[in-house]
Amino acid sequence: MSAADLTVRFETRSQGEAAFVTLGDPARLNALGSDLMARFIAEMERLGARPELRAIVLRGAGARAFVGGADIGEMAAISTPQEARTFITRVHETCAAVRHCPVPVIAAIRGWCLGAGLELAAACDLRLAAASSRFGMPEVRLGVPSVVEAALLPALIGSGAAHEVLLLGETFDAARAEALGLVNAVAAEEALDALLETRLDALMAGGPEALRLQKALMRRWEGEAIEAAIAVGIEAFAAAYESGEAQRRMGAFMAEREARRAARGAAKGAARRDA
Repeated sequence: MSAADLTVRFETRSQGEAAFVTLGDPARLNALGSDLMARFIAEMERLGARPELRAIVLRGAGARAFVGGADIGEMAAISTPQEARTFITRVHETCAAVRHCPVPVIAAIRGWCLGAGLELAAACDLRLAAASSRFGMPEVRLGVPSVVEAALLPALIGSGAAHEVLLLGETFDAARAEALGLVNAVAAEEALDALLETRLDALMAGGPEALRLQKALMRRWEGEAIEAAIAVGIEAFAAAYESGEAQRRMGAFMAEREARRAARGAAKGAARRDA
């Protein structure tokens, strides 16, 4: 992947510094592949070591997606439970890099926020969404359970809502996400940046050490049960590759996607010939 898949920009404000992290490839809905995740984890560790940093804004490249999920092409190529365990552990480590970052992280969500993307958003401290954004955990429809930081959802949105989101695998809009408590606020597409600025200003008004202590304390409050749930989820994801169901469903998804791309290419070619 190119360096453009992960960019970091800093803004120095009167109260401190903010970092804007943009990840992904818009053409692939900013899917999380192993290389991108490794670079993201390393970057979050570097950012956390900056004493002047007060907040991080995390967003996807382009307007089509925050993160459309983990890289299905890479998952479809997994052939053994051990490979599955390695991949999903990296997804967890990506989310954990956000959860354990010492400064608050705000997710600015535009477009699709699915699967691993929703787990990454759930790992953030605040979530702001454009009204046009869409959410979902469709993993069961691809033959694997929703795992790792999906374990945060029952505490975040309630057990009943988490059952609905995880078992049905349906997508839902930003208004529903706000009603569930999944996102903190929703704004029109053109107003999302202004909403983000108000939250950044509010964070910057807090004491820098107090903010770090508060975030660390909230992570302690979550308790060890979350970590145990994540560990169990990793084993469940790996087990999904024992029967071959995951490989079959993801292979079918990839084949359908390629067929749609080929059809669009043929249609464009025909239109050019007719022009």
